[in-house]
Amino acid sequence: MSSTVQLFRDQKYNELKGQCIQQRQLFEDPEFPASDESLFYQSAPPRKVEWKRPKDLCEDPHLFVNGISSHDLHQGILGNCWFVAACSCLALRKTLWQQVIPDFNEQEWDPKNPEKYAGIFRFRFWCFGEWTEVVVDDLLPTIDGKLIYCHSNAKNEFWSALLEKAYAKLAGSYEALDGGSAADAIVDFTGAVAESIDLVQGKYGEIISEQTKLFEDLLKVHKRGGLISCYITASSGSTNEAETDTGLVIGHAYSVTAVRKLRLGERLILSFNAEKLFMIRLRNPWGKREWNGAWSDNSEEWKKVSNSECKSLGLSLENDGEFWMTFEDWCKNFTDVDICRIVNTSCFSIHKTWEKKMMHGAWAKNSEPLLNRSGGCFDNRETFLQNPQYVFDVKKTEDKVLVSLQQEDRRKFKKEGKGDNIPIGFEIFKVEDNRNYRLHKLTVQERVATSPYINTRTVFLKRILKQGRYILIPTTYHPGIVTKFILRLFTDVPSKLRELKADKPKMTCWSLLCGYPRRVTQIKIHSAEGLQKQDRSGGADPYVLIKCENQTVRSPVQHDMTSAIFDTQVIFYRKNINSPIIIQVWNSNVFCDQFLGQAVLAASPSDPREQQTLQLRGRGSREAAEVPGHITIKVFSSDDLVEL
Repeated sequence: MSSTVQLFRDQKYNELKGQCIQQRQLFEDPEFPASDESLFYQSAPPRKVEWKRPKDLCEDPHLFVNGISSHDLHQGILGNCWFVAACSCLALRKTLWQQVIPDFNEQEWDPKNPEKYAGIFRFRFWCFGEWTEVVVDDLLPTIDGKLIYCHSNAKNEFWSALLEKAYAKLAGSYEALDGGSAADAIVDFTGAVAESIDLVQGKYGEIISEQTKLFEDLLKVHKRGGLISCYITASSGSTNEAETDTGLVIGHAYSVTAVRKLRLGERLILSFNAEKLFMIRLRNPWGKREWNGAWSDNSEEWKKVSNSECKSLGLSLENDGEFWMTFEDWCKNFTDVDICRIVNTSCFSIHKTWEKKMMHGAWAKNSEPLLNRSGGCFDNRETFLQNPQYVFDVKKTEDKVLVSLQQEDRRKFKKEGKGDNIPIGFEIFKVEDNRNYRLHKLTVQERVATSPYINTRTVFLKRILKQGRYILIPTTYHPGIVTKFILRLFTDVPSKLRELKADKPKMTCWSLLCGYPRRVTQIKIHSAEGLQKQDRSGGADPYVLIKCENQTVRSPVQHDMTSAIFDTQVIFYRKNINSPIIIQVWNSNVFCDQFLGQAVLAASPSDPREQQTLQLRGRGSREAAEVPGHITIKVFSSDDLVEL
C-alpha cells in the first residue's frame, strides 16, 4: 500500500482521539452527524431511528469476536447486499482487511483501560486511485435497541456496522448505499482491477470450452488473493429478491468463498464420468436461504464423498447461507460475475508480476474543437478524436495488456438525482511508431480493441497486442459529458503510458533559427514482395528503414521470407518539403546487413492517398536501376499540421 494516505474531510484520527481522551468525552462526528441527513435523502426508515453506541446495545462490545469471518455479516433493512457480499469476500483475506481496518488491535475495546476508549474509529478505502482514511464515531442507527443495517452474528461484534458507517459517510448517506455493485465495493476496499462478465451473453452455460477457461481463470484469481461475486439479473418477468425454484435469490449479490477441483471417489466417477469435478462455494449475505439443487448441503451427492474430502472442503451442513454448486450449474443459474483481480506489481513475487501505470484524467467540454475533450464514442465520427488520448508502447513481439477505466464515484450525487453511472468505454488504435502528437484524423491507424460501453463504474479489457505504439482513447458514450476518470494499464514490460496533449510541434526560439515544420506526412508500409533470395533455403530476413530529413524509423525484422507483411506506420513533421522521404528494404544478417532496394517519395499533398505498389530501385535518385521486389504503401501529406 502507498505510504501516503489522504484524510477525508481533513479529519486527523490521532488528534481527534487525543482531544476526546483529554476532555473525557466520546467523539461525535460533526461531518457525519447522528441525524436524519446522514440516514437518508428521500426514503426514511419505517420508524423513528435512535442512534446508540455499542456500549448501549451490549455489555461487552468488541470490534471482532473470535477473529473476522465471512459468516459475521447480515444485511439489515438497507438494499446493500452488494456491500455485504463485498465484506464477506474481504473477510477471507487477512492482508486485505488489515488495509481497510488499520491498527485494528489499537482500535479494539480494552476492558482493562476503559478511559482510553473515545468512541472514534478509522477505516481506509481506495478512493479514485488514492488510499483515503475516513473517521467515524460509534453512534449507530437502531430501532427497538437493534441495529437496522449491517450487523454481525455475534451481538457484541461491531466491525461490519462501523465499516458500513464509514462507507456511508464517504457516499454521503446510508441511503446512497441502497443498490450498487459488489465489484465497486471490492475495488474501494482493495484497489483491485474489476472485470464484469455476462455469463448469458458469453454462453458459458452452453459452451463447455468457454466454461473450462472461465473456471481456470477464477481458480487462478482466487488462489492469488482476488475476490469474486456474482448475481442473477432480474428478467422482464421476474422481480428483485424473488426466489427461484432452486432457492437462489434474483437481483441479489453472492460472494464466492471457494473455487475448487473436487476429487471423486470410485462411485462418483461412474456417475459423473470424470475423476475431478469443478466446484464453487457461495455465500448469501442474508446468512440463510441456500441453493437446493445438486451438491446443496443435504443432497445425495455429498453422501458419496469421503469424510476426509468433505473435511478438506470445509463442508458445513447448516442453514448459514453458504453452499456448494458444480461450476456447470453455477454458469447455468447465475447471469453475471464480477472478478476483482489483485494485480501483482511486486518485484519479489514468485508469480507473474505486472508493470503498472495509472493516469488521472477528465472529460471536459470546450466549444473550440482542438480544446474539446468530451467527444463521445467512436460512432460520433466528427468529434470522437476530441477526447483525451494516451499513448503507450508494446516492447515485446506480443504482450498481454490489462486496461481498467474507472469513472469517479457518483453515489455522492444521489441527493441531487444524478447518482447513476455514465456509460463509458475506450478504443485502442495501433498508430505510427514515432507518433508524439494527438491524432486528428484516422487514416492508416488500425483499430485493434474496443471495450464494452456500459454504465458501470469500471470498464475492463484484456488483450494480446503486437509490438508497436498504441493510442488509447477513453470516452463517454454520448459527447459533451463532463466527469473525471482514472486509467490503469498493466503490461509485462514498462509501457511508458502518457497523455498526448500537444496537437503539433511547439514553436520555440530555436524554430526561428532552425526552421519550423511546414508539412506533415504519414506513411504505412503494408508489405514487401518478391525480394531477392538471400540464403540457401531461398528466404530472407527483411526489415524496412524509413528516412526523412534527420529522422530514421526501423520496422521489426520479418524472418525467413521474401514476401513480408510489415504494417509499419510512421509520421514526419517536415521542415524541408523538397527533401524526399526514402524507404529502404534491408536483409538482417549477424555481421553485416544487406541493402535490398529502396523507393524515393516526394510525398506532397497532391499525391494519391490510395494504396500503391512501388518498384524497388538501387541507391540514388528516383530513376535508379530497378532491383527485384516491390513495396505496397499508403501515403498521406498535408500542409495543415493538425489534419492528420
